[in-house]
Amino acid sequence: MRKIYAIGETLLDIIFKNGQPQAAKPGGAMLNSTVSLGRIGLPVYLVSEYAEDDIGKLIDNFLHENGVGTDFVDHYREGTTALAIAMLNEKNDANYTFYKNYPSKRLDMVFPPVFKDDLILCGSIYAITSVIRNKFTDFIKRSGDQGAIVIYDPNFRKAHASELPELKPLIIENMKMARIIRGSDEDFKNIFDVNTPDEAWEMTRQFCNCMVYTASTEAVFVRTTFYSGKFPVKALNPVSTIGAGDNFNAGMMAAIHKKDISVDQLDKMGTEEWSEIISTGIDFASDVCMSYENYIDFAFASRYFSASTDQI
Repeated sequence: MRKIYAIGETLLDIIFKNGQPQAAKPGGAMLNSTVSLGRIGLPVYLVSEYAEDDIGKLIDNFLHENGVGTDFVDHYREGTTALAIAMLNEKNDANYTFYKNYPSKRLDMVFPPVFKDDLILCGSIYAITSVIRNKFTDFIKRSGDQGAIVIYDPNFRKAHASELPELKPLIIENMKMARIIRGSDEDFKNIFDVNTPDEAWEMTRQFCNCMVYTASTEAVFVRTTFYSGKFPVKALNPVSTIGAGDNFNAGMMAAIHKKDISVDQLDKMGTEEWSEIISTGIDFASDVCMSYENYIDFAFASRYFSASTDQI
């Protein structure tokens, strides 16, 4: 059975609104994606690191309860599990402050074996962090060489704009290792100073044959060497947008897994295949926006699982 892996940072998100704490949830972009995938019963593993402290144990138990494998997590003993303080504004978008105390030796564990058509999700600042860069790129390059579907979400925000000159070559290197680049309009604006999906495609097609461009409430655009498409999104009044992009990624991966789409099919697909992939991503993201959860709720997961089972 093909497996799903996501490599990224793990934190505890503490969410504030109007100066008051609203929730505390295990978080990190890749963790959010894996929990949603675990809740629908897919074989998913988190490749990450967190401490053997009380917060780390809370996260570890949470992942196990939600069907996420932690076989490839570095449970370090020096340092503490990272924390993220998320302050929601009037639009329920979040500004973050991070508190991190990592050990000197990072990702000190065995990485998973990866095979053709396995799914690998990576991205955010973790994917361009210097101290883990060599181990990260070794894993992603090996995965690509084995024929895995590597999905890269740069998730590059304005807060890091001053670092762009040194980080952009690393982002491009990640794009070259990916089979799908999934970015928001904000990502592509911040990285390449472009304003439309076609402008973004002109840049990214130099590095990868497949781009998924999410433009908030406007639409989702797909560009490949074979196909160009635009898909509508749902009108929502969100409670929180914290896990929206992460769960769009999870929904895409769920559809790719359910439809048994191989790496060789990706840049040859048309409207039928892309419509299911994108609509599932939108459904996952929409569900997450309606609560302070970073992942799809159990009711949504149950409906999706039942619908998927009925189609087999």
